[in-house]
Amino acid sequence: MAEILDQIARELFAGNAKAVAELVEKALNEGLSPQEILNDGLIKGMNEVGAKFKANEIYVPEVLIAARAMKAGMEILRPKLVETGVEPVARMVIGTVKGDLHDIGKNLVAMMMEGAGFEIIDLGIDVPAEKFIQAVREHKPQLVGMSALLTTTMIQIRENIKAFKEAGIRDSVKIMVGGAPVTQKFADEVGADGYAPDAASAVDKAKELLGLN
Repeated sequence: MAEILDQIARELFAGNAKAVAELVEKALNEGLSPQEILNDGLIKGMNEVGAKFKANEIYVPEVLIAARAMKAGMEILRPKLVETGVEPVARMVIGTVKGDLHDIGKNLVAMMMEGAGFEIIDLGIDVPAEKFIQAVREHKPQLVGMSALLTTTMIQIRENIKAFKEAGIRDSVKIMVGGAPVTQKFADEVGADGYAPDAASAVDKAKELLGLN
């Protein structure tokens, strides 16, 4: 049984989406639980991707390919997880702030988070404060991720956090920020709860903020 889970993790790391989907199907047919397949197959593989990415042993293209393989496995697994009532470790709303159309970094974070067992509500790009607020009220996430790739749109993060306070929802969520021009210093200045320099670190920071380590 463990062998097929190791195989899923290996094929995911290699970015072989077709093999991952087939192995997930096979593991389900062999009677493995969706939870086992998620934790000891898919998440294990993504953890390895995250570790290598952090150590600069692999780069963004490899991570994106592995994340696609994760997605292929999740498409088969997700309905089974829902059926068996498996809860995600936490829920996260994520988006690129208003005025900014960049999404590679945001997508990477979303994929790595999903790979760590989070449920992701991805609002896309050019997301105004109202849309973030609406999503928090509707989905009740524990975490909100805001991304900005331009120095000119960084200011929007500050505005969003201010809007969260005015809407009375600031204390109900942890806010994480990131993007090329964003720094820990900026995160502290605008009152964010956390900052991460890359997608793999974002997973660690999210778990730390939510006490999931």
